[in-house]
Amino acid sequence: MAGPQHEAGTPRPTSRDVARAAGVSQATVSLVLGDKWRGRVAEPTAERVRTAARQLGYRPNLAARNLRLGRTRTALLVVPALTNEFFAHVHTGAARVAARHGFGVLLYPSPEGPGPARDPFDSARASLDGVLASSMASQVLATIRGDDLPLVMLDSDPARSLGAATVNLDLADGMRQVTEHLLALGHRRFLHLAAAVDSWTFDVRAGALAAALHGTDTAVRRITAPLTVAAARTAAEAALATPGPRPTAVICDDDFLAAGVCKAARRLGLRVPEDLSVTGFDDLTLATAVEPELTTVRLPAERFGERGMEALVAVVEGRTPEAAPLPVELAVRDSTGPAR
Repeated sequence: MAGPQHEAGTPRPTSRDVARAAGVSQATVSLVLGDKWRGRVAEPTAERVRTAARQLGYRPNLAARNLRLGRTRTALLVVPALTNEFFAHVHTGAARVAARHGFGVLLYPSPEGPGPARDPFDSARASLDGVLASSMASQVLATIRGDDLPLVMLDSDPARSLGAATVNLDLADGMRQVTEHLLALGHRRFLHLAAAVDSWTFDVRAGALAAALHGTDTAVRRITAPLTVAAARTAAEAALATPGPRPTAVICDDDFLAAGVCKAARRLGLRVPEDLSVTGFDDLTLATAVEPELTTVRLPAERFGERGMEALVAVVEGRTPEAAPLPVELAVRDSTGPAR
């Protein structure tokens, strides 16, 4: 039978009220409702306590109980920035799984963006039960890991993940799909516009591109640019205007870079894809907002966040998380076509 409803302003029942109603001590109430009564409290007494709690509508103070147990059911999600919608989707997925397991999520976007970051919880690590962090903001974690806080790394080299569990996307397969698509269209002269970010995730893309082109009759040139449309446009315009055989396809490390290449092409009087094919990576909203729409690698960002939080919960509970990378897929659109 449901307990009584408590009107606003009416004091909620306490453990002392439950103890009085059940005719036991508050310590007994704490043992029973904390599920630690077996072997210490008789079954009929435990049932009497549970019945009294239900009838009074008593709910334990979970925050205080968690503090006594040294657990707050709170996870920290560290990302480079929220201005990139990819990480916003990662947070959505992570928060969804966290809620199912009774966890709250504190979000920390590094003020420095990709790269080194300060420890945001130097004096409050005791308030966390675990950390889920992108490798693009990983340097904040060295001191946190020193306290042996459960840690799961997203998009991170398993061999250099501070001994933590890792959750990855199959980025190498994504780059392989891009390369095979362009080769099938007859492209043999490539420009790789790489992200000017020192991060494992972009190293994987470069390595996968080199592996996919190994042994083929192709030429590839690599340039770098910061992850902005304006920087990519400037870098691509200079590269495409260089004397000599022009590349017929530009492979970009992300969609912002690809959008910049498309702007550079228009400034140089080149048509996409008739004169120049362009590919991106991530499949952000931007990919279908530009014209022509971008051929790009679709990354399941929300599922990535879900898998990351599932892994963190497993680590906190002493289980081994799933290690297989998440699959990605190529979204073929109008920015790629046959080589001229």
